[in-house]
Amino acid sequence: MDDSAQSGGGPGRDESPQERADRQWDEMLQEVRVAQTGAQILFGFLLSVAFTPRFASLDDFDKGLYTVTVVLGACATASLIAPVAFHRLLAGHDLKPVLVRTGSRLIGLGLTLLALTIGCALLLLLRTATGNAVLAATVSACAVAYFAATWLVLPLLLLRREERRHGGARRRAAGGR
Repeated sequence: MDDSAQSGGGPGRDESPQERADRQWDEMLQEVRVAQTGAQILFGFLLSVAFTPRFASLDDFDKGLYTVTVVLGACATASLIAPVAFHRLLAGHDLKPVLVRTGSRLIGLGLTLLALTIGCALLLLLRTATGNAVLAATVSACAVAYFAATWLVLPLLLLRREERRHGGARRRAAGGR
């Protein structure tokens, strides 16, 4: 196996840089489908809230919170769908590695916006349902913290652990400590 094929793929893969980009693109689209669907359904429900009888009775804070929540939902949806639009516009221009990098960033942004949308929607729902602003804020903050822990902190900890484990194996193989 030549070094260029080896360097194009990840460890243990024999793929060219273009094959790697194609594989990563396919994996990325599979991953984002779940988030896109969830964001679109949530956004649709959020849009309908303004047309309910109870909406008129919300105070100014809750109407403002609703507005922020809808805007976050729209931005989350746009960010999660953007990689598809990018691909449509740039397909056939030999830019797949750029599409993968840019799409990955947009998906990360979309997931962050989606977590914030869910947190704000939960805050609005719990404020309205319970009338207890402190409880609503506490539960919503815990939910957002849970998203951060499971979507960001845990994967980063796993990555760090694996890098340390493989880094130690590489150092031992090279005769170091």
